[in-house]
Amino acid sequence: MKTRFFFLSGLLSLTAFLPASAQEEAAPFMGRWALHLPGGAGWLEVHDRHGFIDASLLWYGGSVLPVAGINISDGILTVTRVASFTRTAADGGERRHTITNRLEIKPRDGTLVGTGYFPARSGIGQTVVEFTGEPIPDLPPAPDMSTVEYGEPMELFNGVDLTGWSLTNPNQVNGFIVEDGVLINDPIQPDNGSRIRYGNLRTDETFEDFRLTLDVSIPAGSNSGVYLRGIYEIQVADTYGKPLNSHNMGGLYSRIAPSAAAEKPAGEWQTFDIILYKRHLTVALNGITIIDNQPVLGVTGGALTADESKPGPIYLQGDHGRVLYRNMVLTPVAN
Repeated sequence: MKTRFFFLSGLLSLTAFLPASAQEEAAPFMGRWALHLPGGAGWLEVHDRHGFIDASLLWYGGSVLPVAGINISDGILTVTRVASFTRTAADGGERRHTITNRLEIKPRDGTLVGTGYFPARSGIGQTVVEFTGEPIPDLPPAPDMSTVEYGEPMELFNGVDLTGWSLTNPNQVNGFIVEDGVLINDPIQPDNGSRIRYGNLRTDETFEDFRLTLDVSIPAGSNSGVYLRGIYEIQVADTYGKPLNSHNMGGLYSRIAPSAAAEKPAGEWQTFDIILYKRHLTVALNGITIIDNQPVLGVTGGALTADESKPGPIYLQGDHGRVLYRNMVLTPVAN
């Protein structure tokens, strides 16, 4: 037993640091990458975690999550994610199954080219997705917020109609209406089991760095989101009384958790004061700063694009639950 212990200890010490040859092979993939996906966006970070390669991935929607597996061999980075689900047979019996989604990625002139393989849940066939990746520029230092200069404020919502707004996907159903000076999204689904695909509502104008203030009311159990520049989601959800989490009210979805639980009970009007400046985020909810000049490492699920260098719209998530907005004012940064 003692001999085996020393052997294992020696093996662990040898693998505590990547050898030079492994570092060289991994080098083209290391860092944060903006993934340009057909009709959407993703994000990948590859890093050295105490002597082994690890990664986190965002693929279209949902959260940024650690990958299930990663391997670099013969110039190809292979990343896997697994998903488990239950199938119900014709006789009513259930069977738990797991499928493995796989990305195969190659470097090309400082960028990435990749193919994703997504097996069908039926067990027959798969979806194949071609994509590219670009390195994300390093974040600048946290800006001095006391030096920020602002331009003239503008009302995004006129309180009368949807002038200045349109759906991100015109083929989907618009669940937004205006009543008594309030912008209301009410994506009601039919009782017959069919599902209506409600769309997200975006400003026709685009913005770069800015301060955004608004009031929002969320019914019990409801969920929505406010997207800054169409790529960073500030969570809007009924999370009153829940433990702090990056999916809570006011968090940068799956990236930055609020530092304090400042949300009010469902149905009450709540106030956001949000500043996006030089890829750093500040969020105050109901007068309490819950994100204080924190760096934004990449896009969130549902982003319209993976490109963080261009101005983008404000967009409101419309496919989740009922939510009410008012007093939406954006003030652009002038410097």
